[in-house]
Amino acid sequence: MSKKTKTAFVCEQCGADFPRWGGQCTSCGEWNTIKEVRLGNAASDRHDRAAGYAGSISEVKRLSDVNLSQAERVLTDISEFDRVLGGGMVVGSVVLIGGAPGAGKSTLLLQAIANMADRDVGVLYVSGEESLQQIAERAHRLKLPASKILMLAETSVQRICDVMDGIKPQILVVDSIQVMHTQDADSAPGSVSQVRESASYLTQYAKKHQVSIFMVGHVTKDQSLAGPMTLSHIVDTQVMLGSTDDARYRVLRADKNRFGSVGELGFFAMDSTGLKEVKNPSAMFLNRAETPASGSVVTVLWEGTRPLLVEIQALVVDCQYGNPRRLAVGFDQNRLAMLLAVLARHGNIMTAQDEIYANVVGGIKVSETGSDLAIVMSVVSSLKNKLIPHDALFFGEIGLSGEIRPVANGHARLNDAAKHGFKKAVVPKANAPKHKLADLRVYPVSTLSEALDVLDDFD
Repeated sequence: MSKKTKTAFVCEQCGADFPRWGGQCTSCGEWNTIKEVRLGNAASDRHDRAAGYAGSISEVKRLSDVNLSQAERVLTDISEFDRVLGGGMVVGSVVLIGGAPGAGKSTLLLQAIANMADRDVGVLYVSGEESLQQIAERAHRLKLPASKILMLAETSVQRICDVMDGIKPQILVVDSIQVMHTQDADSAPGSVSQVRESASYLTQYAKKHQVSIFMVGHVTKDQSLAGPMTLSHIVDTQVMLGSTDDARYRVLRADKNRFGSVGELGFFAMDSTGLKEVKNPSAMFLNRAETPASGSVVTVLWEGTRPLLVEIQALVVDCQYGNPRRLAVGFDQNRLAMLLAVLARHGNIMTAQDEIYANVVGGIKVSETGSDLAIVMSVVSSLKNKLIPHDALFFGEIGLSGEIRPVANGHARLNDAAKHGFKKAVVPKANAPKHKLADLRVYPVSTLSEALDVLDDFD
């Protein structure tokens, strides 16, 4: 009797499955993302399930009886990397690190495992793309201690696990998951089924043998991780390594973390000796001109577990054509349009006939609403050609009725601003500190009109 192979059609973008192939995914709307996936042999699946049921049954526990001991972590000795991971690499966890070619993924991981191997932590670096000679040359160029790092050139996950059974490493690096393959899937390496099954196989091994795994992932043209969407659900942590717009710095962001905060950022500078940590990223993004300029405003963002001072610039010019442009770089363009509407209604400042360009300096992507007040003040400053002092900053969320809403961690933001020498801060009334901060005068405001009055009073 012939064995029947089960197949499915899965969207690479959103992970939705379909009974047959189609040109467009009806779930996410993307075109040409539905790929055929071989799920294996139906008879063997039934046999495996029967064998599993005949074996040991998972123990049922009360939620109150679950052990609450904190997960054991292994530090990489790269503080910015450890911060993004949530305090180090959790034993038995799987971390997927993605980024564009040349971003520094392999360099960062090589530096991290070199530090861990120097502390006698067993590490294994599996390369499926580069030759071992290329990796050795990189380690020599970076002046890393390489005598304790074990290397393996392999693309079969079964053979990788067989090798680990013999040497029992604590840390495994897989570079990259897109070139790995498993004998359980019939498709070619790099396909949806191969990437998914290979990642799942390694993840199960990590959980069973308490091995921490770093997986390197490729990205697509829109800078999202290549492969099936289920890849993000399989791993414990997903981080992305990118560069700022001027390509001088690298930014590591946690998009998913089961053992830490999401949105945490780590900053690095790339030089001839590898990635160097940036201890004070606020100073990096506040490299401003010596003389104040209209349209330039400083705000304090909250990224992960720390504040970050950034500069927001706006340029308002007369419209030369029929339709005024609204261009935002670094934050949502729709939010800029909404804030301009609030400014017109509750601030009596009309910009309908002007072209407005807004930018977050340094290539940072702003996702929180605490920068609303700074964005509006930069537009007003450019429109009125009003200079804002270098020692002044703004933060707060603006509601549709013109109210200034409080933001999270307001006191910590003010403390960080005071450390960097700021003297004036316009903040929501609910974020005003109860006690006066040294050398920092706080202007609490509850409406947009009050904030505009404070701006007019600045010298």
